[in-house]
Amino acid sequence: MSKARRIFVVDDDDDIRCLLKTYLEKHQFYVETAESGEVFLDAFAANSDFDLIILDIMLPGEDGFSICRQLRTSSYVPVIMLTANSDEMDRIIGLEIGADDYLAKPFNPRELLARMKAILRRMDHIDPATTDKNKTHTIFTFAGFSMNTVSRELTNPSGVTDSLTGADYNLLTLFLNNPGKVLSRDQIAETTRGRDSSPLDRFIDVHISRLRQRLGEDARHPQMIKTIRGAGYILTVDVQITQSNSNQS
Repeated sequence: MSKARRIFVVDDDDDIRCLLKTYLEKHQFYVETAESGEVFLDAFAANSDFDLIILDIMLPGEDGFSICRQLRTSSYVPVIMLTANSDEMDRIIGLEIGADDYLAKPFNPRELLARMKAILRRMDHIDPATTDKNKTHTIFTFAGFSMNTVSRELTNPSGVTDSLTGADYNLLTLFLNNPGKVLSRDQIAETTRGRDSSPLDRFIDVHISRLRQRLGEDARHPQMIKTIRGAGYILTVDVQITQSNSNQS
């Protein structure tokens, strides 16, 4: 029997915590809960062996944004953020600081489960080297940049290194694996979020814009990641791929 996936639910609403714990355990997940970000961070520091975090934005004390930022300093565990605010900016901020997806309250537990499974399937197929330091990993080199798939660090032409969040890393990896190929919005959404994009969903636009900023692109005249009107986006630079063993000095 396969090991149960470990989920951590962080929400100050007792009913939601109880509902999700009961529902997810019926679907063979192991679930722990916390009523605040501080309680979660203490528990996660003691045992970080979790496959996914469900994190409410509105928490007592430090909010979900702050908790997600702290989490991203040391972990790439996927995060789904819950928000009761209809303001799309909350969702955009959550994605920019490293969340993998978001879901507005009230929500159907079945939709949450579907999004969880999509993220977990994606994580199972992305860079197994990140979970085994003795495996061969990939280094992408392009336009003076390099990206290491184990450390998930992007080094720019000046030698400055920047750690990539889960969503940023997934998006850049998608482009680097498909140079010169037009990627549709739905392809990007499927890879980065595990589902199709909505016509009103700004996630793709915000994410492309954020990635361009990381690459030092001119927002009005991008040269590396270009928009193909009505079709999607394309990485226009050459990409070199080298393999390296992560236990080599």
